[in-house]
Amino acid sequence: MTDAVPARRGARFVLTCIGIGLLAGLMSGLFGVGGGTVIVPLLVLLLGFDQRRAAGTSLAAIIPTATVGVVSYALSGSVAWIPAIILAATAVVGAQIGTWLLPRVSQTALRWGFVVFLAAVIVSLFLVIPSRDAELELTWITGAGLALLGLITGTLAGLLGVGGGIIVVPALLLVFGTSDLVAKGTSLLMMIPTAISGTIGNARRRNVDVFGAVLVGVAACTTTALGAWLATIVNPFVGNMLFAAFLVFIAVQMALRALRGRKR
Repeated sequence: MTDAVPARRGARFVLTCIGIGLLAGLMSGLFGVGGGTVIVPLLVLLLGFDQRRAAGTSLAAIIPTATVGVVSYALSGSVAWIPAIILAATAVVGAQIGTWLLPRVSQTALRWGFVVFLAAVIVSLFLVIPSRDAELELTWITGAGLALLGLITGTLAGLLGVGGGIIVVPALLLVFGTSDLVAKGTSLLMMIPTAISGTIGNARRRNVDVFGAVLVGVAACTTTALGAWLATIVNPFVGNMLFAAFLVFIAVQMALRALRGRKR
């Protein structure tokens, strides 16, 4: 059965999508995430989207958003191209797995697991402060680790409607010792093919509101570069604290949705 979509496509729908896009673009550039963690809950809360259609629409909107973000970070040399390609190669496969699992997996259990993961990341962000001079050294071990990270990220992207940055950025910071700017730029590059792959899978299953995705995605493009610029002038420690606050917001949203899902 096709998920329900908002019936009215008037001025409120258009303006709400644009507002969501503006906020998502800023968060995307600032934190190196696709913006899905902002887009999905707002589509559900403000426009009455079904959870699955919100996830699919979000993933489609991430494509232009991440593209603009990559250009912004690349201009300052903050993109690790080969690691991003490794991440993307396995994330594309994972995205197809995730979209296939979407109607089959308990969203409530998945959200609780994700909340626990975010809580661990939040704590670690207070313990590890990235160096702006740190580089991502590519070895056979790190290459295998990146491939595994990409597969996990792509799967969760397809399941949760996020571009994967919410997983890749902290993983690159805490596990691979990458600088915060390189982690964000690399994450955004990895997201593009991942989001394309996930969107194709969702479109086949009619889980994408194309009109809403275009509105959100185009609006997000106008603020992504601003967010990326702000990231370059923010102190790494302050950046960690802002990212931790952002993750707290996401974790609370996930927990609330998990609680609501359990009551149904």
